[in-house]
Amino acid sequence: MHLEKRKQGRKLKYYLAHSFRRSGKVRKVRLYLGSGLTRNALASLRNRAEEKLGQMLENEKRISDPLETILSRRELEELKTLESKARLRIAHLSEEEWKNFTEAFTYDTNAIEGSTIGSKEVAEILEKGKWPDKPKGDISETYGVANAIAFIRKTKERLSLPLILQLHRTVFQNSKPFAGKLRAKGVEVVVADRYGTILHRGAPSSKVRSLLARLVDWYGKNAGKYPPLVLAAVVHNQFENVHPFQDGNGRVGRLLLNNILLKHGLPPLNIELRKAYETKQDLRPTIELMLKEYRALKPMLKKR
Repeated sequence: MHLEKRKQGRKLKYYLAHSFRRSGKVRKVRLYLGSGLTRNALASLRNRAEEKLGQMLENEKRISDPLETILSRRELEELKTLESKARLRIAHLSEEEWKNFTEAFTYDTNAIEGSTIGSKEVAEILEKGKWPDKPKGDISETYGVANAIAFIRKTKERLSLPLILQLHRTVFQNSKPFAGKLRAKGVEVVVADRYGTILHRGAPSSKVRSLLARLVDWYGKNAGKYPPLVLAAVVHNQFENVHPFQDGNGRVGRLLLNNILLKHGLPPLNIELRKAYETKQDLRPTIELMLKEYRALKPMLKKR
């Protein structure tokens, strides 16, 4: 990291900057410190800015290519072979299986985030319109997730910013005032444990839109290059790292994962995804979990 000085009129402006190379190109992140600063003020601001700039650098590197950083060509070929042998396709799913999946996914994905609605209550809400004596927000999000599943099942739209916003709006339109809206400028996300250790830090609000655009671009360029499981794992994990919404990121991320699987002809999955990617940049746990679920589905589909 180094200081940059820029003269604008009579003012001398100071920036903390750092250059790095990515994909053969030199890129730079820069943080404005102020103008007309004394030596002591500059030193104080620089100390505080270095941590923030470090986080900005991490966010600049979020959308990376798994072939370059995580998976070898041999591992990618193995995944392609496993997927081709599985012969699992959306066409195998009956309307009853879709109903069962919708209810199971709706219960699990909301329960992970603290919903008070039980699994039997989900079925009663969706099938009979029978509301339990539970918070209205939880009931609303039960309908919201089920409607979002129906949407990704029918839509032809692949990963895009409008799709991301639509899914958030569909799930939370009757429970959150910011439904369908990215984090506003200045709304930052830091999750810490009771000891103050930071467990997760979302991208700076000023970077959310550009990082999502980069993720969408990555998917568009690689949709025919990588196996669907790799595409789904990368999109889900990096979407969660960016944490674009004030709340509801987990549910939208799991819907995006399933939208990718469906658009590539694979059945949807109901799995609880962990944070191994965030801490270790490791796709394997997510991919292995998806493969485990598909192996469990295979015998059932063969009997049909």
